[in-house]
Amino acid sequence: MKVGIIGAGTMGAGIAQAFVMTEGYEVFLCDIKTEYAEGGKAKIQKNMDFLVSKEKITKEKADGIMAKITTGLNNICADCDLIVEVALEKMEIKQSIFKELMGICKKDCIFASNTSSLSITGIGEGLDRPMVGMHFFNPADRMKLVEVIAGKNTPADLVQKIKNIAIEIGKTPVEVNEAPGFVVNRILIPMINEAIGVLAAGTASADDIDIAMQLGASHPMGPLHLGDLVGLDIVLAIMEVLYTETGDDKYAPQPLLKELVAAGKLGKKTGKGIFDYAG
Repeated sequence: MKVGIIGAGTMGAGIAQAFVMTEGYEVFLCDIKTEYAEGGKAKIQKNMDFLVSKEKITKEKADGIMAKITTGLNNICADCDLIVEVALEKMEIKQSIFKELMGICKKDCIFASNTSSLSITGIGEGLDRPMVGMHFFNPADRMKLVEVIAGKNTPADLVQKIKNIAIEIGKTPVEVNEAPGFVVNRILIPMINEAIGVLAAGTASADDIDIAMQLGASHPMGPLHLGDLVGLDIVLAIMEVLYTETGDDKYAPQPLLKELVAAGKLGKKTGKGIFDYAG
């Protein structure tokens, strides 16, 4: 199967790796600039080099995996069987990408979005084929879960097909009906937001909040470190979607979260968020 991955950042590269490490899958890794797509491929190459150094795979195997990745712009996806869009979490951007792809891809190419919170029905509005959600989790090459989301116009057989593909690439799919935030982010992101509120109120230090949730609730990572790992800009974007779509004040983003994002303190990817990662 030929799979087009639209967006070659951390998530896009991880999803691409999950596909190419499975026999029978070839990936076309795309971005708005060819060098961005090549940067995504370089991330995968680094992971392959690590696996070879640990003797998890052979050099020959790694070379064969990398040979199945083609980089470029969206126009290289003309012969793809499946598209997984991994662009910015903005409705207008995702809609624009799929409208462009509608004129590039063959009629039976499946359109799937890795959106973490947006409406599948909304993303697919005006397209000539149904849309389905295929939501991976970071790091996508290792995390086992894939949320498979049906929009209002997604046929049951398409949902089943995506579930089967997820199983083929070593993931565990869960079927989700369209709703703000789906399952994981509807529960997880408000918890991170609430932890930021506890920090802002001065109830406990950031370290102690995380330790409390790790030892008191058996969480492998505290919510504040998790927020920094996900990216505080992503946390804010999802909270805003939840708040807008539900109208429920319990989903209002914490002021401190907004302040950190406005200051460019987004977490690990910028070197500073709730915690400082310098060095």
